[in-house]
Amino acid sequence: MKVFVTGATGFIGTAIVQELINAGHQVLGLARSDASAQKLIAAGAEAHHGDLEDLESLRSGAAAADGVIHAGFIHDFSRLEEICRIDKTAIETIGDVLAGSNKPFLVASGTALASPGKLVTEDVKPPVSPTWPRASEQTADEVAKKGVSAAAVRLSPSVHGDDDKHGFIPILVNIAREKGVSAYIGDGQNRWNAVHRLDAVKVFRLALENTEPEARYHAAAEEGITVKAIAEAIGKELNLPVVSVAPEAAAEHFGWFAYMAGIDCPASSEWTQKTLGWEPTHSTLLQDIANGIYTK
Repeated sequence: MKVFVTGATGFIGTAIVQELINAGHQVLGLARSDASAQKLIAAGAEAHHGDLEDLESLRSGAAAADGVIHAGFIHDFSRLEEICRIDKTAIETIGDVLAGSNKPFLVASGTALASPGKLVTEDVKPPVSPTWPRASEQTADEVAKKGVSAAAVRLSPSVHGDDDKHGFIPILVNIAREKGVSAYIGDGQNRWNAVHRLDAVKVFRLALENTEPEARYHAAAEEGITVKAIAEAIGKELNLPVVSVAPEAAAEHFGWFAYMAGIDCPASSEWTQKTLGWEPTHSTLLQDIANGIYTK
């Protein structure tokens, strides 16, 4: 099928594009610049100029496709409410074009805030949180009621692998270098789930080919890794001491990242694996850190 992909030149989107092409699909990738367009063309995709705030580019891209993967998101958390509104409007705009078609429409989301402190499973559908106003999943559900096979793919807080420059692990590495220690909060037993980028994109492809409306698919290969273990792995690679930071000092040490450094968000992908026949095969998060891809 011909697939319209937003976020097509990002860390995850680039791999989605390649995964789709390798499986025999055609890709129409949203490109904000000539450089992004050339990157898509070099990968074997077709470039579609526009961005998430250019609603006409979203409409024409969706209209030209047999399915859509919305992997784009503006990662400027200094204006969180605004970018969440932009995301919601983008999903609604694409959904209006696809209404009544029953075409697959996958929306990227995350596992981290779906059910903090509890093992999150695919059947959990939390409301929009006042502290996290992103409504991607809820908007996709509304679109599904218009006759679209809309569903969400929840990504792990750490989607790791080569070329990961802006994810959570690079943030922790940069903080460790700045502070001279690799730290965790309290006893460090809070957990993150994780997935290799090349495993994650298989979930997108398989879900696109087998979409169940209003489903949540979990791209989570590892159910839970303690943040202490992550800090220890980073400390070993950087040859830095590994220390505990008291919860009351977390904001001073980690800055705006303190909340995520302290979150407990294990996630199961049992239903996703069973339903899609997905089996993660790539390196684990701790293996990637030990291989030096974040510290070279």
